[in-house]
Amino acid sequence: MTDASEKNVAAGAAATKADTTPAWVVDPVGPLTGDIVVRGSKNAVTKHLVASLLGDSPSTITNVPDIGDVDITAQMLEALGCGIDRADGITTVDPRSLTSSRVPLTFTGMNRIPILMVGPLLHRVGEAFVPLLGGDDIGSRPVDFHVDALRAMGAEITFTDEGMEAKTTRLRGAHIELPYPSVGATETVLLTATLAEGRTVLENGALEPEVIELALFLQRMGARIEMRPGRRYIIDGVDKLSGAAHRLQGDRIEAFSYLVAGLITGGQVTVYGCSQDRLVTAISTLSGMGAEFDITDTSVSARAGRLKPAAVETDTHPGFMTDWQSPMVALFTRCEGLSVMYETVYENRFTYVPALNKMGAQIETYNTPLGSVAGRFVGSSTPCSVIVRGGMPLKGTEVTVPDIRGGFAYVLAAASAEGTTTITGTHHLDRGYNKPIENFKSLGLDIERVQVPRPPDLD
Repeated sequence: MTDASEKNVAAGAAATKADTTPAWVVDPVGPLTGDIVVRGSKNAVTKHLVASLLGDSPSTITNVPDIGDVDITAQMLEALGCGIDRADGITTVDPRSLTSSRVPLTFTGMNRIPILMVGPLLHRVGEAFVPLLGGDDIGSRPVDFHVDALRAMGAEITFTDEGMEAKTTRLRGAHIELPYPSVGATETVLLTATLAEGRTVLENGALEPEVIELALFLQRMGARIEMRPGRRYIIDGVDKLSGAAHRLQGDRIEAFSYLVAGLITGGQVTVYGCSQDRLVTAISTLSGMGAEFDITDTSVSARAGRLKPAAVETDTHPGFMTDWQSPMVALFTRCEGLSVMYETVYENRFTYVPALNKMGAQIETYNTPLGSVAGRFVGSSTPCSVIVRGGMPLKGTEVTVPDIRGGFAYVLAAASAEGTTTITGTHHLDRGYNKPIENFKSLGLDIERVQVPRPPDLD
């Protein structure tokens, strides 16, 4: 069992007690300094594990992070009958023993990976069932794009109160144009089109590094995938795919988040394992705010003098990543003056703001798009923009994590606050970050896992 698995089991057992819940207690110590080695990307590893279903022999993924989402995905594959071998950051999936096409209901609401299994299971078995999806509560994340693409390739899909049923006699290539360059829908098309009969043309596909990494892994398995200008993918179906080996690229979300940990506390963090090209937009944005960088072939290091406020808007790659947004807003609280963050990817990504305000930040939310990218959520009741008045002193308090990325922002704010902060709902952080407690401790932060009385908002 991995370290994250043991933590999750222990946390789950404790959470069954009516009166207590797992928490992290953070006491600020001043500037955070040191080195962090990031593992493979959370947003890539689970997709590679799913892709392994398509092979006629085992696939091996290395540099695998020790996170909850890997545990969950591996358990799903085992429930389908696949052989799973995990040790020391290496995971091997043997799809030859697949015995079931139904992801058990016990995985209902855990994450969004089951929808990506539909195409591979249709190829392997001709039918599939996946339970209702979960994942972070960051706004509407419908499966319409996935379903429309699967139906275009010949899948018959029906919905029940428990989940989604799919069947087919043969999947065939199709011309698919996504209304928005959705990462998940692009991955569904890539995973399904590789073994479909004929050619699939995907228009307006996502170009995030994790998507490209998946395409390259599928190509390594024997898929015929081309990338054309204008967000176009051309996939010619093949008769079979074979297992392959791949070392995952570093997690750019973790890398950015730890660089910010140094900046927000007036320290300096050096990140290894995530190449400069995956952080280009983040580096340029932070540089514009006054951060100074040392960049080598193997590392990126950031230190701060007097940081300036900024106006930032999220966008699809190569724009500023939506998962960088909450750490950046936390950093804005330390920059004298007014900063603006405009979210264009998800319409409910500011659920963490009230807790930062509770800590003393001055952040105002707006339904008005405060940026140049066309607003996707005009008329939504949830805010798409925030204005941060930086320089206000933060104070420790008790907060509850709403989602993975918002939770990391709480830790960053706590590290730069005065006094102790107690953070509950930390299972989100264990689900998405590799050894976060150990990494923060290596930077000098006083942070511990504890059991605390269960707050009412967790009931």
